[in-house]
Amino acid sequence: MTAVADRRRTTGAASPARRVLSQTLFETRAILRNAEQLMVTLALPALILVGLTRSDLVELSTGGAARIDFVAPGVIALAVMSTSFTSQAIATAFDRRNGVLRLLATTPLGRGGLLAGKILAVFAVELVQIVVLGAIAVALGWRPDLAGVPLALLTVVLGTAAFTSLALLVAGTLRSEAVLAVANLLLVLLAVGGGVLIPAEQLPGPLAGLAAFLPSGALGEGLRQALLTGGLPGWTAPVLLGWAAVLGWGASRLFRWH
Repeated sequence: MTAVADRRRTTGAASPARRVLSQTLFETRAILRNAEQLMVTLALPALILVGLTRSDLVELSTGGAARIDFVAPGVIALAVMSTSFTSQAIATAFDRRNGVLRLLATTPLGRGGLLAGKILAVFAVELVQIVVLGAIAVALGWRPDLAGVPLALLTVVLGTAAFTSLALLVAGTLRSEAVLAVANLLLVLLAVGGGVLIPAEQLPGPLAGLAAFLPSGALGEGLRQALLTGGLPGWTAPVLLGWAAVLGWGASRLFRWH
């Protein structure tokens, strides 16, 4: 260990942790400075939050809860999906097309450090989203059950694992132009009929049964129940874990670096 440390001091090479931290900061700044990314990750969820709270265009059965208490967790779930899936899939696909992934994989950062930096950047952006959207929701009258915050954070971590795995699977197997279309289309479809903003049981026809088994439905319902009642439905965590395992396995086997 002493020899390794002496060599690092001699060559000036950063430690693996510092390399990952630098990559995380770079990825986070790249997302927050990109106008298109900010539109998808912050502006759109904020507009949906205000729109669903201040208008009755979308009929919601809140079970006696205030409309903002019912809407805010779903909007946070949508924001998590936009960062961990749509934003990450598009950014990774274009990095792959432009040869950035292949180049970085040959640096001391390595493939593992690159992926760790991307995942940590997703959590950093999600933290910004939760703070900003939470502040807007509180200004609109949101009063979440604080006892459910730890369960809500656990749900966010599991949801992020599932959707980041999906992002890497899509970005690593499709052309960048196709990823751009697929990632945006899937986000819209899941937002409308995936149980994230509107609970699965309130969706029409077969969607009611299907959405509960989707990662979007589990993420939305987990956050709603955690922040409304302080509890967590027994099915949400297993559904998210299952999707994270399957999609993670698929991404690890099929992802192409160039």
